[in-house]
Amino acid sequence: MFDLSVPLRFVFRMSLLLMAGAPVGARAQVSSPTEDDRFALVGGTAYLSPDAAPLNDAIVLVEHGRITAIGTRADTPIPATMRRIDCTGLTITSGFWNSHVHFTQPFWENAAAGNVDSLETHLRMMLLRYGFVRVMDTGSYLMNTLALERRIERGEVRGPMILTTGSGFAAQGGSPYYLRPNRLPEFTSATEADSIVRADIRAGANAIKLFTGSWATESTVVVIPDSEVRAAVAAAHALGKLVFAHPSNSAGVNAAIAGGVDVLAHTFPSMEHDRWDRTIPGRMHRAHMALIPTLKLWKYEALKFGADSAQIAARIGYAQDQLHAFRAEGGDVLFGTDVGYMTDYDTSDEYRYMAGAGMSFRDLLRALTVAPAARLGGGKLSGTLERGGVADITVLAGDPSRDLGAFSQVRYAIGRGRMLYDGTH
Repeated sequence: MFDLSVPLRFVFRMSLLLMAGAPVGARAQVSSPTEDDRFALVGGTAYLSPDAAPLNDAIVLVEHGRITAIGTRADTPIPATMRRIDCTGLTITSGFWNSHVHFTQPFWENAAAGNVDSLETHLRMMLLRYGFVRVMDTGSYLMNTLALERRIERGEVRGPMILTTGSGFAAQGGSPYYLRPNRLPEFTSATEADSIVRADIRAGANAIKLFTGSWATESTVVVIPDSEVRAAVAAAHALGKLVFAHPSNSAGVNAAIAGGVDVLAHTFPSMEHDRWDRTIPGRMHRAHMALIPTLKLWKYEALKFGADSAQIAARIGYAQDQLHAFRAEGGDVLFGTDVGYMTDYDTSDEYRYMAGAGMSFRDLLRALTVAPAARLGGGKLSGTLERGGVADITVLAGDPSRDLGAFSQVRYAIGRGRMLYDGTH
């Protein structure tokens, strides 16, 4: 879900600007060597992977974007010239992913030339302060988000590594009512689905988003026909891209399964009745589909419609049932919150609700690191802390193995060896 508050004429102007090769950025590149290039994390408890035993009194050496050594203080010498960051009492993990975000709020407008301080402030508030060093944008203006992504890549803006699906696609007549007066591109045939998906990828989309089930009105879900889902997925896969689905209800999930979608972007609870198809979790797993639960979203949405506490608890309970059933089948869970659509960025409730569905500390760490790295990392990332690996690191102020709330208490967020967030300042 996202809010298309930016007029489409802005998207058109941005597309022309980028295609014309106009200068991008408000100030010069700043990715030359800095004090961030060589440092040591000293004395924390490190979880090298979700399954590994904790490494106490750990040393992690980072040089030029890579982890060059990792071990205990007793067996890992620190070069005298290397800056030291005291992590005593802290927890060190691989860098967190948020696999469901949106860059559609007004302050992302004109990202190609927007004020650096403003962009960095909002990236810090929405993502970095919660430890996210890599994110999957699942619905925004493609050219605008690509501009933001490029400024980050050049070191001009300090932020997480961004992947994006662009705006997404709906069935004919199925553009979500809450996006109006703007509309998503709509498929009218399998041939058209193939064509416009390929065009989106050629324009720079890293993945594709399908509203396989979309709230066309407040009471009507329009589902993309299976043939069109299959055509869109086949086109994306032929170009090496994954496909995400926004399902809305069981019919939308069934269309995603039938079409071969890779990632379900939401659970799909009903606020009124427990009506979801309970064969779905097993069929999703057999189809090798991953799930992003977005459990906190259902509280956020229910409050908008004036639901009482019992209705909210029921709706979250149905979503937790779906997550629990999917995990019981062995399903692959990715952490994602729908921030950017949700204006409440705090991750604490999401961790709590996922734990309520039976997920342990290690399960949550896997959903934040190894699972998205394997699914979204293009075969180049492990989601673990390892010598020679990319220095994506999240450092927590507490111990999430004892208190899951510590997952939201981030001290440092380090992306590709660069300090993106320092919670001591």
